[in-house]
Amino acid sequence: MAQLVGRAAELARLDALLAGPDRPGVPAVVDIAGEPGIGKSRLLGEVCARARQEGFTVLRGRATEYEQHVPFQAFTDALADVDPAIMAADPALPELDVVLHGIRQAPPGDGSDWGAAARFGLHRAITSFLTRLGERGLVLAIDDLHWADPASRELVDHLIRHPARGRVLLVVARRVRQTPTSLTAALARGTDSGDVLHFALGPLPEDESIRALASDVPEYEAKQLYVASEGNPLYLLALLHAYRGGASLHSILAHSDATDAVGVPSRLAALLLDELAMLTAPQHRVAEAVAALGDHASPAMVTEAIGLSVQEVEEQIRALVARDVLRTGPGGRWAFRHPLVRALVYENIAPGRRAELHRRAARELARSGAHAAERAHHVERSMTGWDAEPAAVLEEAAAQCAATAPATAAHLLDVVLGHMPDTPDYMRRRGELVLARAQALGVSGNLRESRDLLHQLIETSGDHPALRTEAVAWCAVMERHLGHSPEATALLRRELSRPPGSSPGQAVSLRLALGMSALLTASYPEARADVAEAVSIARADDNPAGEAAALALAALGESYEGETEAAAGFTDAASRLADALTDPGLTDLCESLGWLAWAEALLERYPDAERHFTRGLDIARRGGRLHVLPHLLTSKAFVHLTTCRLPSALEAAEEAETLARAAGSPDLLAFTLAIKTLVLLLGRPFGDDSALRTAEEAVAAAGGSKGWWPALAWCMLGHATFVSGDPHRAQEAIMTAGGGRELPLLQPSIRPGQLDTLTGAALAAGDVDQAGRWAAQAAREADRLGLDGQRAGALRAEASLAEHRGDTGRAVRLLEAAAQGYVRCGQRLWEAYALLRAAPLVQRTGQGTRAAAMWHRAHRIAVDGGARLLVDLAELTRPQVIPQTPVVPVELAELTVREVEVAGLLAEGLSNQDIAARLHLSRRTVETHLSSIYRKLSVPSRSALTRLMTRIGLGAGS
Repeated sequence: MAQLVGRAAELARLDALLAGPDRPGVPAVVDIAGEPGIGKSRLLGEVCARARQEGFTVLRGRATEYEQHVPFQAFTDALADVDPAIMAADPALPELDVVLHGIRQAPPGDGSDWGAAARFGLHRAITSFLTRLGERGLVLAIDDLHWADPASRELVDHLIRHPARGRVLLVVARRVRQTPTSLTAALARGTDSGDVLHFALGPLPEDESIRALASDVPEYEAKQLYVASEGNPLYLLALLHAYRGGASLHSILAHSDATDAVGVPSRLAALLLDELAMLTAPQHRVAEAVAALGDHASPAMVTEAIGLSVQEVEEQIRALVARDVLRTGPGGRWAFRHPLVRALVYENIAPGRRAELHRRAARELARSGAHAAERAHHVERSMTGWDAEPAAVLEEAAAQCAATAPATAAHLLDVVLGHMPDTPDYMRRRGELVLARAQALGVSGNLRESRDLLHQLIETSGDHPALRTEAVAWCAVMERHLGHSPEATALLRRELSRPPGSSPGQAVSLRLALGMSALLTASYPEARADVAEAVSIARADDNPAGEAAALALAALGESYEGETEAAAGFTDAASRLADALTDPGLTDLCESLGWLAWAEALLERYPDAERHFTRGLDIARRGGRLHVLPHLLTSKAFVHLTTCRLPSALEAAEEAETLARAAGSPDLLAFTLAIKTLVLLLGRPFGDDSALRTAEEAVAAAGGSKGWWPALAWCMLGHATFVSGDPHRAQEAIMTAGGGRELPLLQPSIRPGQLDTLTGAALAAGDVDQAGRWAAQAAREADRLGLDGQRAGALRAEASLAEHRGDTGRAVRLLEAAAQGYVRCGQRLWEAYALLRAAPLVQRTGQGTRAAAMWHRAHRIAVDGGARLLVDLAELTRPQVIPQTPVVPVELAELTVREVEVAGLLAEGLSNQDIAARLHLSRRTVETHLSSIYRKLSVPSRSALTRLMTRIGLGAGS
């Protein structure tokens, strides 16, 4: 192997990463980028070697140019050598069988078992698995990432945003110009946020290159060869190889500088082809077989592909290894020394010969019992015309990939459709495959391409009304996600008006889609009759799942419109029906559980909402219904936020964001980011700008769209800017969402909360009169809704006005009433906020004990629930509420205030980790404090410190 030259700076930074990959603020991902041959793989190999020396587990895989539609191929390669026994030790990770043992080991059948696991559940499982592997240090290295299949790219994106915990480092290498845009964007976002360390490898220095690689070449010739190579080490080595082989300097430098078809300079391609031209005919046949077989290039497969005996194949392989054309790869397979060599060999195989090699490989894999998904790559490349048998294999593989790798499923179906005869005999089957491909494209985030396919299908499926109706329903979903809800509504109404009419089940589905489109465009009253008709049709057709879904949508629509009594009736009816259905009976309509959960959340029925979104998430994940997960997850995030469980709320919001990004829907992304904004706002400390940045991205994603989700994004921007100290921008944002000062475009269910923020913003901006108008409107709106939490929000607005006017007694009464309202409806987060607002005012009225009790309850709720903003607010108000300085016992006089806190918590029986969580410190900082405490108090252990604290009256038993 050539000596590593000119990368000292990069290696120094990588060594620092390996010294502490789990330290706060240290990137969890390294991105090595550069042109072909610049030394990316060599640097990656050096990192792996150094990591092994430091005791890390190292897993290394490579994406390959001709296997870009094999799902998770890059990770399958990297994880292939993991001991399967590790899996048996953790039954919570069954989905990893797909990746760890490769698609070729997937279970028999139609693939639904592993497909239904769903790709985002698989992402989480892989992250957890990497965390386990990384307990003693793990480097996961993926080479040639630019060639990774879509599923692998999506997994990399997930690992950037949700890295494995502990001493885990992901290192990727890629060519810049060949990296897909989505992957480039993900890595760039990670670089900007500090989660990714980016290396852009440039040319090697001339002096170092010549000294290390060309010390035996005369200086003039060496410099000429270096200039020709432009500092590219692979290119320079190829030039030196030719020079040392006897070629004249003039002939070596005479080639054109144009780029070859495989993406390298023609001069380099010519040099490599000259080297390959020296091979004998049998060696060429073996090299061609290895190039075509790729990951399947085992000795047995090579023998089968070219028809030579085992002895002949082994003899030719030994010769190719001696020439450094081939090298031993993982699992006893053979690989070329560099992907460029494989590309040159593969592209120069005659087309007929290439197809035959793939055909033989597919046939041999079938004989060995390989799953359709594994055979698909070779089957695809063997097809030169329509053949029903290989087409069936590709269709089967697409079905297996649909949930975990939908982009691959869409590609395989496109291959089938490309070969299928466009004749009447195939019209029905073609339509079914087009629909399946459009669904796969939609799930994988290619919304526009999916919509365009569905438009074509709708226009050409006149003789198949059931197929057309299904296409219309899916097209409406795509239009909705693209922000085209009016187009979705028009499409659905057109389909409903067609004679002779849809089947009852389809009629219900179309009306549900119509109702959801109307809800998102804030025009639910226009679809109210359609949703009611869906209830009637489903009931008459004895379709309890359809009836429950229609009732749930009616419940959400009426809740959103502020019709509390009607919403409660629909919610009760939907809940009774849904609770009586089995999980399989709800699988096709599990989205309705999301509608029901959101309705219950808006009605302040949080235990019922939790019960339904939990069940919905379980059904959706087991059934592979990924498109409904964001609605369920955002309801979970909202409920956990409101009931003060911030860590789990953030986890749900981030998963919903991941799904929205993968879906490619700007409006859905705006909605999920809006929910995440509120979670971050309450869950992060004062001064943290992550909520504001998230809100700004939500508004940017919404663009000029109108409706529920874009409006919510603008409202959250208003809250974030108000907390960050910009009341004018806060007012502008919320009024933009609401269409004016009275917020006419906002639905009644969300107005009181926005009016509370507007009241505070107006007071901060000095506009007391406008604050009064907004507070009065909040009271009217909340009274109409008749919900405790909504009334409490309006009371907060009135309390802000009373406090500003100096009426402390009235402000206290209003805030206490608000806190009691929050207690009745279970909104613990907002109860804590109201108490923290009230406590300093109560102290001013001379009721110190009562104020302290309020403060302590609020502080406990905030700390236990991870509401860091409220914890900080509590600390800011502590001096106002509890002004007296506590008397420190003489025995603790040498300790700092923080050390007294740590000692007290230890004496209460808390572990170091619990103390760290309670005080928002790192575990190491707690350990440092304890060491100082032991030294200052001359105590030898935790038990001795606990006894001392108890003796002076500060222990758990005192």
